[in-house]
Amino acid sequence: MNKALVRTDFNFPGQESVYHGKVRDVYDINGKILVMIATDRISAFDVVLPKGIPYKGQVLNMIASKFLDATADIVPNWKLATPDPMATVGLKCEGFRVEMIIRGYLTGSAWREYQAGNRNICGVVIPDGMRENEKFPTPIITPTTKADEGHDENISKEEIIAQGIVSKEDYELLEKYTYALFQRGSEMATERGLILVDTKYEFGKRDGRIYLIDEIHTPDSSRYFYADGYQERFEKGEPQKQLSKEFVRQWLMDNGFMGKEGQQIPEMTDEYVESVSERYIELYEQIVGQKFIKGSYSPVRIEDNVVNFLM
Repeated sequence: MNKALVRTDFNFPGQESVYHGKVRDVYDINGKILVMIATDRISAFDVVLPKGIPYKGQVLNMIASKFLDATADIVPNWKLATPDPMATVGLKCEGFRVEMIIRGYLTGSAWREYQAGNRNICGVVIPDGMRENEKFPTPIITPTTKADEGHDENISKEEIIAQGIVSKEDYELLEKYTYALFQRGSEMATERGLILVDTKYEFGKRDGRIYLIDEIHTPDSSRYFYADGYQERFEKGEPQKQLSKEFVRQWLMDNGFMGKEGQQIPEMTDEYVESVSERYIELYEQIVGQKFIKGSYSPVRIEDNVVNFLM
């Protein structure tokens, strides 16, 4: 099995700093450009799991690259180039300290809150009587504030504006872009026999202009259902067949882990790691509609490709 790339320590021309996130390593070049390496690290419940997943970084980077290109007419985005299957180079923007989460269906963490009796999520009132995986009449936005460490926190539009986290003018633009991106993503998913269930977007600002940053419509940031059989499964109250990272979260929950203090991450056997790798490749092929070509484990290749682009 191919090795997993779980950490990078490159030294690119003009490099000022490097930030090792949960999944991505981000290199600042001259304070103007970012090199984002999609590693094979995997996180769930805001915890990085102890083993990497081969090919996961390549899957995420290539899906994000495709969707950034496919939505550039809606909102400008940070991407300049994808010089390597695991690397994207783009404009450095000052990120807004919110994640714009948009949901077309009641599922995942929103369903867990709903089950617990919460009918107001991020200032959005959810009516009584809804069922798991039910479609909302119109998509809802449930933003979170970005935490430096630990869990992101749910917050309402009103609180974001009142606290000055984002100005009213900018937030309304973020809302507009979020709805439009979700509509485009949903249309593209339909073409692939999928339903884009929910996703998150991150935005930043550069020279007074708002840009879409980070990843978009990947299985780490989004949830997809298979359209075929959705209605039948919903009517029977059966779990949906889905494409997302939820299967990893479910495995963790089944083994007693939800990222809470005192809980132990279950053992990730080689067999389990390989099964997750295969699922990510399946996700890529289903979402993109192309055969996945496995790249080799090659930090040297990544560094050479990025350096060649920067030069």
